[in-house]
Amino acid sequence: MPGKPKLVLCVDRDNDLYEKAGISGPIIGRDANLNAAMALGVADPGDTDTNAIFKAISVYDQLSKTHSVQIATLTGSAKLGYAADEAVSAQLDRLLSQFPCDSCVFVSDGESDSALLPIIQSRVKVDSVEIVVMKQAKELEKTYFVILEKLKEPYYARLIFGIPALILLLFVVSYALGWSWHVPAGLISLYLLFKAFGLEDALWRMLSSFDFNAEKVSLVVYLVAAPLIAIAFWSGYQAFLTYSAITTNPAKLIAAPLRAVLVLLPWPILLLIGGRVLDLMAEKRKIEVVKYGQYAVSTILFWLVFWAGSVWVVNDTAPYVSFDDFVVVILASVLMGFVSISLLRAVKRRALLGLKLENKEVLGSAGNYVGKVMGLDPHDGTLAIKTALGQKMVVHLEDVERVGEKILLSA
Repeated sequence: MPGKPKLVLCVDRDNDLYEKAGISGPIIGRDANLNAAMALGVADPGDTDTNAIFKAISVYDQLSKTHSVQIATLTGSAKLGYAADEAVSAQLDRLLSQFPCDSCVFVSDGESDSALLPIIQSRVKVDSVEIVVMKQAKELEKTYFVILEKLKEPYYARLIFGIPALILLLFVVSYALGWSWHVPAGLISLYLLFKAFGLEDALWRMLSSFDFNAEKVSLVVYLVAAPLIAIAFWSGYQAFLTYSAITTNPAKLIAAPLRAVLVLLPWPILLLIGGRVLDLMAEKRKIEVVKYGQYAVSTILFWLVFWAGSVWVVNDTAPYVSFDDFVVVILASVLMGFVSISLLRAVKRRALLGLKLENKEVLGSAGNYVGKVMGLDPHDGTLAIKTALGQKMVVHLEDVERVGEKILLSA
């Protein structure tokens, strides 16, 4: 048949085919895609992935008259984000090894699947992109489906549903315990400050990395840490009640509960970090242990600064802390933080230098294909990467997040 080999590619990024119809990707061939589309259509007639697969079949039928062509549908993950992109990348690599082609036609049902276009372009030339939009009230419908897709992503779900639910819950708890509206208002203000300075996302990423799995030894550590955290905050609440009865000084009303919380809080946090380190060591992911070492050091230094500050403000029992002592603690913490981060980076670099990284594929933080490792410069601490376009790219070892079958960068 005349013409160069082509691929008609459809992507179900949120894996509705498996979640609703029990069909796993990749789905290769016209008959397999037709059966998958009909099964998904029966399971959920309103799912736009059905229309995208039918469109892909239509494009396949047209191209098959003049080209050697194959059709395939790739599936991602219901979790979306990195998990979905990684699944699509792996399936695409396997597909291209079975059907080498010069180019492809990418069929998408909207913005969510189109976000995968850079990953696809890193592996194969894209001749055309077909966006399938249902015909009634196109712009309104497109907006509607984009909103639905976004609400499936954890980030937007937390933003739209989680924050209002948390605010309402705080006011309910405050009313039940006889607190005034000032307590939930203060907690919400602290959250907004965390959000404004980008700390919320970093904290969420750190917490989501902990794997609460009954099959892992770390679960015992987590179970010990949980009640200690609750006791720490209860101690802070009791201190607030005690000091609110004897003073109206707002600084002391904040510092006294903070001091009480900090007596216990750092230790369960360090237990959580230690449990995660146990998991990583068992899974032989020693590179990531350095990151949790940084978390542990940061926990200790933050505890030292805030504990000294709260004691200095209250200063009603020994040990007494003067303002000069508080400044010395801050300066010492900054110095210790700089030294510890430098040491941990040196440990991470040495560990990476001991691994065989050549010819490993490199992925970006979003799961996009970056290239393959050409070599490693131990003097500069950099990786030389050959991109999909044949260009040379250099990244620092500090940017390596994970090393397994593939290398994942933090940026």
